[in-house]
Amino acid sequence: MDRERRGWLPCLLGGAVFAVCMAGTTLPTPLYGLYREKFGFSELTVTVVYAVYAFGVIGVLLLAGNASDTVGRRPVLLVGLGCAAASALCFLAATGVGWLYAGRLLSGLSAGLFTGAATAYVMDLAPSGGGSRATFVATAANMGGLGCGPLLAGLLAQYAAWPLYLPFAVHLALVACSVAVVLRLPETVRDRAPVSAVRPQRPGLPPRVRPVFGPAAIASFVGFALFGVFTSVSPAFLAESLDVDNHAVSGLVVALAFFASTAGQSVVGRVGVGRSLPLGSAALLTGLALLAGALLWDSLALVVLSALVGGGGQGLAFRGALSAVAGASPADRRAAVISALFVVAYTGISLPVIGVGVLVGPLGLEGAGLVFIACMAVLVSGAAAYLLRRPVRTQEANS
Repeated sequence: MDRERRGWLPCLLGGAVFAVCMAGTTLPTPLYGLYREKFGFSELTVTVVYAVYAFGVIGVLLLAGNASDTVGRRPVLLVGLGCAAASALCFLAATGVGWLYAGRLLSGLSAGLFTGAATAYVMDLAPSGGGSRATFVATAANMGGLGCGPLLAGLLAQYAAWPLYLPFAVHLALVACSVAVVLRLPETVRDRAPVSAVRPQRPGLPPRVRPVFGPAAIASFVGFALFGVFTSVSPAFLAESLDVDNHAVSGLVVALAFFASTAGQSVVGRVGVGRSLPLGSAALLTGLALLAGALLWDSLALVVLSALVGGGGQGLAFRGALSAVAGASPADRRAAVISALFVVAYTGISLPVIGVGVLVGPLGLEGAGLVFIACMAVLVSGAAAYLLRRPVRTQEANS
């Protein structure tokens, strides 16, 4: 009854807080070129700075991914917002690349804390019977927030003063508002334990999940790797190869990929889990081909198309993957299996991106990008071929 009386406002407010946190993780994206000019580091350093974020996320998922089930949703979200505020302060105080590493690591810690806790909190706060809508609210908040970060930073950097400071000052103010919102929202975990009760969560794969997990993990890895390359090196490609030095345009191109992912995730319910993985893999492959064309022919239109098609494929494949592995998992192992999928996905954001940065020196940005695309195309093609031979059984996924 309490959930019904509350209506949708608490759920939507929880989603807004989720979006604010995730926006901070992509806020520096259109600003890396300015940091390169200010501190004089290489494209490899840009990719490593970006990838440090993923290491923070993976560390939290492994060590405290289930913390909100133990100590409550609100304490975990408040700690996550504290990490987000500390990250913004690092970028505001940055006098060298070390500050950027610290800021990105703290940003990863905040995202790792929010990934599971905020998703569960949004669903907890929904009215009874609103689980499907609440899932979409959480999805839209997550990916939409990631898209709003580069868009906000790009607009402020291009059309306002203090491009390396104002975006983070604005985000700090939004985080402060989010803290006030969380303090007013109800706690939804009834049986809470002290922090000392939190134990590392070891990812695991029961035998019945393994046939589904392999292709789901590959599609997730490739989708997140595509996002990683887009958010770390596409601003440099736009500036160096296409002479697009407008920060707002760079931020918009990256944002389009995340917004397309939200759209892709929203249609999984209509397409069905069994078809969303192979269709998402096909869209990812098409997005990679479009990105290759953009690199070969220096085409802004193809960059935008690759963001839209690849982002939509990522959303379709990832939500399908998440639904498939969660549905195939025994109830008492579901959290561990989902954590394993997220670890694979965030590994896709880090290692391939660093590989691109290493190859930029000998091959150039275009050559490194083409090698990345070829490797990811082989992986996603293998996953798609496996799914065509052994499609995901929806009745198994829902058992």
